[in-house]
Amino acid sequence: MRRIKAIRKPGYDGTTNTTLERENANGEANMGNLKTVFGVTPHKVVPYEEWMAARRQFLKKEKEFTRLRDELNEARRALPWEKVEKNDSFDGPEGRETLADLFDGKDQLIVWHFMFGPDWQQGCSHCSFWADGWNGVTEHLKHRDTTMIAISQAPLAKIEPFKRRMGWSFKWVSSANTDFNFDYQASARPEELKAKRVLYNYQEMAPFSDQMHGCSTFYKDERGEIYHTYSTYARGVDMLNVAYQFLDLTAKGRNEDWSQEHSSGWVRHRDRYDD
Repeated sequence: MRRIKAIRKPGYDGTTNTTLERENANGEANMGNLKTVFGVTPHKVVPYEEWMAARRQFLKKEKEFTRLRDELNEARRALPWEKVEKNDSFDGPEGRETLADLFDGKDQLIVWHFMFGPDWQQGCSHCSFWADGWNGVTEHLKHRDTTMIAISQAPLAKIEPFKRRMGWSFKWVSSANTDFNFDYQASARPEELKAKRVLYNYQEMAPFSDQMHGCSTFYKDERGEIYHTYSTYARGVDMLNVAYQFLDLTAKGRNEDWSQEHSSGWVRHRDRYDD
């Protein structure tokens, strides 16, 4: 038989935020039930003071992670640059534009390699999941001397209707008839698909598609010289997904089974969910 007693938090006004401590007859802490894709598992429930002590202890780990992330970001910025020698021309809303044009007067350019192949009927649902999160960020980035756009191999005639459907405002250009996607590990050539070997995420692997996702950054100096400063792929773009960062704060987390081949198969274009 269980008894339930109320624990008053410091500053509690007696009307809201009552915390319940549940104990069984032996005085043992009650266990809550957490339901995830792995089933239902018990989870420890403790009084406020114990919860606060555990949270403060975990805060030390979070602060250490923040310091390590700052160090990693500094090391990333210290990486050597690669000079961009090719003068690719892209098909954009204002006509043909060079890579230099895409900077739009800023010193820095961020490119999201959006999976949308020439023969595809719509853009990738997972790239769309990411784009939903950063679409509104582009205006803020401009005030840090940075332009962010998307580039795909699909023709502009397919890109623009899909972009309107999704309600996005970011600039999106086509790299059709250029080597840009191949040069930056964002697409597989026909012969690579046939051989089942492609360079992706800095290693040779079997391609999972003719299009691959990623994010690349470029810098243009005062002479107009352009440099490739960084690219990240696969789970390297994980931190760029706003929804996942919020889910990581919750009890269920992402609630995906990574032992399965399609752990994130639940993702849809946001206008294609059933409810």
